[in-house]
Amino acid sequence: MFEDGVALFQTDDIFTLGRIANTVREKKNGNNAYYIRNMHLNYSNICAHTCGFCYGGFARKVGEEGAYEMTLEDIFLKGEEARRRGADEIHIVGGIHPTLPYKFYLDMLVGLKERYPEIHLKAFTAVEIEHLSRIGKRTVEQVLVDLMEAGMDSMPGGGAEIFAHRVWREICGTKTKPENWLNIHRTAHKLGLRSTCTMLYGHIETVEDRVDHILRLRALQDEMGGFTAFIPLAFHPENTLMKNLPKPTAITDLRVHAVARLLLDNFDHIKAYWIMTGLKMAQLLLHYGVDDIDGTIVEEKIVHMAGATSPKGVTEEELRHLIIEAGRTPVRRDTLYRVKA
Repeated sequence: MFEDGVALFQTDDIFTLGRIANTVREKKNGNNAYYIRNMHLNYSNICAHTCGFCYGGFARKVGEEGAYEMTLEDIFLKGEEARRRGADEIHIVGGIHPTLPYKFYLDMLVGLKERYPEIHLKAFTAVEIEHLSRIGKRTVEQVLVDLMEAGMDSMPGGGAEIFAHRVWREICGTKTKPENWLNIHRTAHKLGLRSTCTMLYGHIETVEDRVDHILRLRALQDEMGGFTAFIPLAFHPENTLMKNLPKPTAITDLRVHAVARLLLDNFDHIKAYWIMTGLKMAQLLLHYGVDDIDGTIVEEKIVHMAGATSPKGVTEEELRHLIIEAGRTPVRRDTLYRVKA
């Protein structure tokens, strides 16, 4: 399997690779292309870590220009905006804040769920969960139970980056270790939480690192079955500590998504995160193994502060037009891929 994955990444025949990935995609999901009405809520960019791919883009230290943190009232107003826009999901992610107390995160969820019970709260990456375990002096399982009781409905898959230790040490060596990331999602799945999973590509990783990463996710999915989708994340170097590196090319975008579809036979969905790939590439990826292009998003900060030139959000009508123009059938879904009217 590993050698097959490497060979797929190394093939020069990108069109045949795409055709095979598209065949698998259509066997699993027909002509459907899924999307969701969602809002991203990035509650703070203040972060204790100094990751090469993020610091200077999104992440800031306390007191630095561009640093911010939202109050609970600010957050609840964002929830009201999400409801007004008809959002089915709020995607909550922030930096590893050095001083916000454990209770703040619980109060955030309780307040949002009390005010907007119909909205699914997809909240906190494994990196944030590990931080909460540390500041709350509780096990990961206890933290997850606390968050679920407060209103968390599922987990996003950010923070995985690349599992290969050589790369992890160089780009984000102070944050959650790869084994811990996997164990946190394993624990979440054991508790009945669903989550997505990710891979940051297009920086200093090798083809072998990508295959290793994807196959570790495949193994955890075989074990627990808790992942709803795999989301490749294209590296954006602008404004970061790794700004000397080039952006991933269009061919790399096509290759990563297509190979992921072929290797992850136990995943129902491969998502193109259009914020990172751009809308035009996301449209093309619908024929390279992808069956989901995320959602309306409304206001994304993490990638845009790193230099992304894609829109910060789009309307549902724009997404549906993009999907139809690509020859696919737009299907509005909820977080767990249940079809919405």
